[in-house]
Amino acid sequence: MSRLYTKNINIGYDEKVIVKNLNIKIPDGKITAIIGPNGCGKSTLLKAITRIISPKSGTVILDGKDILKENTKKLARKMAILPQTPEGATGLTVGELVSYGRFPYQKGFGRLTKKDYEVIDWALEVTGTKDYKFRSIDALSGGQRQRVWIAMALAQETEIIFLDEPTTYLDIAHQLEVLELLQKLNLEQERTIVMVLHDLNQAARFADYIIALKDGQVVKAGSCEEVINQEVLKEVFNIDAKISRDPRTNKPICVTYNLLKGVSNNEKNNNFSSNSICVNY
Repeated sequence: MSRLYTKNINIGYDEKVIVKNLNIKIPDGKITAIIGPNGCGKSTLLKAITRIISPKSGTVILDGKDILKENTKKLARKMAILPQTPEGATGLTVGELVSYGRFPYQKGFGRLTKKDYEVIDWALEVTGTKDYKFRSIDALSGGQRQRVWIAMALAQETEIIFLDEPTTYLDIAHQLEVLELLQKLNLEQERTIVMVLHDLNQAARFADYIIALKDGQVVKAGSCEEVINQEVLKEVFNIDAKISRDPRTNKPICVTYNLLKGVSNNEKNNNFSSNSICVNY
């Protein structure tokens, strides 16, 4: 049984409902990727699961309890989230920002312990940001800043880590570094990783389980073979995708695709565009 799941949740802002009557289960100790077109509710779903926003109705259950009724610090020891556009670090050094990940473990006056400092240094080391420890966040590039935010999430030492587009601002090499780091944490420490990804081939390569959303509802959830295929991608993204196999991983890859809108039936059946995707890293 999954530790984390939703029961008939409806999520939205003001009168607009974005996610509708959604029931999903997050597999324990696995990497889950959430994919779907812009505006389909991916980020909204992550915010509700991590209690950044409250569902209009329905519940999010973690370890048999409604997360809305859970103690904040206790919940923060179980799950961490890296938002899509993290803010609020102006004027802080890298080390100071990463130390915020230790907040759930602090008592009294909130002084950092030897254990806290060890975890902070580990998080900086594994994300390749240790050399920036005493530099201002404001002085870093977008990619460097993104890795520091990931270090803060790792310093929280949670069993579940949520990341909303964690490869944003990163070049292709650093994208791979981050995804391999998350995969290593999953394999060696059995951490449950849940992340929103736009790159379908990255989702197929690194995820054990993929949830494909469209218009706030699940179109398909399952293994990469069950989700990264021509039929599902047509329904979710309105594209005619050519799927092959990655020679390094033997997982599905989207080699090329056509938009279906405005394309004739003959073109849909016989042609593929030259919009190619980098299929190996």
